Amino acid sequence: MARWPGGTPERLQEAAIELFTERGYERTTVAEIATRAGLTERTFYNHFADKREVLFPGQDSFIAEVRDALVRAPGEQSPLDAIRAVFTAGSDWLDQRRSAAQRRRHILDAHPDLREREGAKLAALTAAIAGALRARGVPDLAATLTAAVAVTAYHCAAARWLADPQHGTFGQHLHASFDELHRTARTW
Repeated sequence: MARWPGGTPERLQEAAIELFTERGYERTTVAEIATRAGLTERTFYNHFADKREVLFPGQDSFIAEVRDALVRAPGEQSPLDAIRAVFTAGSDWLDQRRSAAQRRRHILDAHPDLREREGAKLAALTAAIAGALRARGVPDLAATLTAAVAVTAYHCAAARWLADPQHGTFGQHLHASFDELHRTARTW
C-alpha cells in the first residue's frame, strides 16, 4: 500500500489558504483543495474532518503538548512563567509560517463561523492549561483565571505579531504580552 506523501496536512492547508484567498471560503470545495494539493478528496478526509478544520491543523496535538509540558514544568516556576516558557518554546515554528498565518488570519476575520471555531479551540486550550495547573497543585479558581489570562495574552501576542510592520518575532510579542500582564497585575 502506498504511503501518503510527506507533509500532506501542510500541503492541504496551503492549497486551502490559496483557494480561500482566490475564490473565497464559501466557493471552495474540499475536492478543489485536494486537487490543488495534488491529492485525493479521500486523503483530505484522512487528515481533516471538514474544510474548516484545514485552517486549524495540529490544534489537538498543540493543546496536548502544552498541557503535558506544563505538567512537567519545574515546580518552582510560577504558573504564568511556566505557561510563558511553554508558549515561547514553539514560537520559532510560528515565525517560519508568518505569511501563511497572516493569510489565514484574513480568512478567519472574514467569516464568523471560522472565528467561532477559533474560539472553541482557544477555549479547549484554556481548559487544558487550567487542568495542567490544577495537576501542579494550583487551586481551582486560580488555575481557571490564570489559564484564561494566559491564553488571552497568547492571542493578543499573535494579533500584534501578525500586524507588526517591523516583523518582530512571535516570541518578542509573546514576552511583551506576558510582561504587560505582570505589570498590570502588580499595578492594579
